[in-house]
Amino acid sequence: MCVKYILALDQGTTSSRAIVFDKYGKIVGSAQQEFPQIYPKNGWVEHNPLDILGSQVGVIGEALVRSHISATDIVSIGITNQRETTIIWNKITGKPIYNAIVWQCRRTADYCQSLKANGYEKMVYDKTGLMIDAYFSATKIKWILDNVKGAREKALNNELMFGTIDTYLMWNLSNRSIFATDYTNASRTMLFNIHNLDWDKELLELFDIPESILPKVYPSSYNYGYASEAIIGHRIPICGVAGDQQASLFGQLCIDKGTAKTTYGTGCFMLVNTGDTPIVSKNGLITTLAASSSIKPQYVLEGSVFVGGAVVKWLRDEMRMIQKAEDTEYYALRVKDTNGVYFLPAFVGLGAPYWNSDVRGIIVGLTRGTTREHIIRAALEAIDYQVYDVLKAMEQDLKYKIKYLTVDGGASANNFLMQFQSDLLNINIYRPKVIEVTALGVCYLAGLCCGYWKDIEEIKKNVKIEKIFKPNMKHEDKAKLIAEWNRCTKTAIHFSSK
Repeated sequence: MCVKYILALDQGTTSSRAIVFDKYGKIVGSAQQEFPQIYPKNGWVEHNPLDILGSQVGVIGEALVRSHISATDIVSIGITNQRETTIIWNKITGKPIYNAIVWQCRRTADYCQSLKANGYEKMVYDKTGLMIDAYFSATKIKWILDNVKGAREKALNNELMFGTIDTYLMWNLSNRSIFATDYTNASRTMLFNIHNLDWDKELLELFDIPESILPKVYPSSYNYGYASEAIIGHRIPICGVAGDQQASLFGQLCIDKGTAKTTYGTGCFMLVNTGDTPIVSKNGLITTLAASSSIKPQYVLEGSVFVGGAVVKWLRDEMRMIQKAEDTEYYALRVKDTNGVYFLPAFVGLGAPYWNSDVRGIIVGLTRGTTREHIIRAALEAIDYQVYDVLKAMEQDLKYKIKYLTVDGGASANNFLMQFQSDLLNINIYRPKVIEVTALGVCYLAGLCCGYWKDIEEIKKNVKIEKIFKPNMKHEDKAKLIAEWNRCTKTAIHFSSK
């Protein structure tokens, strides 16, 4: 019998990856390509959609070559993607009418504030589980339609298509035959009713968005159609699609109520599975749909930190303090602490639990004795402090303690980061052997749909934990650190207040 594989496409905020997995959930081969970030104005973030598409298609062939297989050895494709990032393109020419507006972009923050001032916050939350915020897709769509010449007229004439990254990739990979998305990505647009699982007409009217530009919506584990042989060398079904954070939740097999994970990527995202019951947050969290192999929806409670691993990229590219991300652990361990330095990297505002788009980054506690090592360590600790804030808000909403946390994402490979996180949260942190769990999750979704795996029980046999981090910090030391962190956060909020 010929050995077959699943191909996972992981389209992220800073790079595109293709990973080939075998039946045991092991990586057979992979390829990755970074693409440029575009910052037209303060707080604005864009990508060139052609950079996204070109990098993603490019790494497919490279991953197959590195796996020593051909496209005919792939039984199914799964796609996971940066969520909320918005592309609108011309359905006739296939060309985007504007750059992709990235999830981090804050250009519509003032408009969001006006919506809140006019009393729409409860209506939006009740339907979508989301806060009104520039983070989500709806206001990005409206901005493009309002600001690109002729866009609104073309939209009304049924000439335009909107998609999050998954939709844009599927449309192109299928040679323009698939125009669809999944429940998880749709639930991040601020246009999708997470209770009746449909585009909401009242929200479409509020944002003045014609329904004709929106894709069809299906479950995450579903046969969406076929990638074109002309594009990737063989006609392969696309059977799994999920936004990156829901994909990693599924990849960690957090499919039971109360199980939680945190992904340490460009941002940090903590999700807890709440089963078939959507929980109304009173502490700045959002309710969204989980990726599932079932038609019946599952819900999650989520806290989003906008700047996680992105602060490491900032240290590397803008500040030139390090040459590569791995250097941060070395420098952090060269000092016993931050020497009183605290760093809130609110480059694009604060996400959960604050949702304050006006806040900007701040470093406090600098002295003549402050070194590069102190600042690098403070940057890493800031990632953990932000996750701490989210977990405490989550426990208040859940009304019970989270007993342990599974982790993934590139930054989770940093042992210093994970140990300090365990110390702050006072719980065990479980890091799996394969930390590319986002891609693995959509691989599982695709494989379950096409019969590559029989069921979840078969998949559970693949799970292997690489390292467990256990808390090892005195309570009084932790309390002092958190108190100082809270002072730093309050200072940043006060400094940025208008």
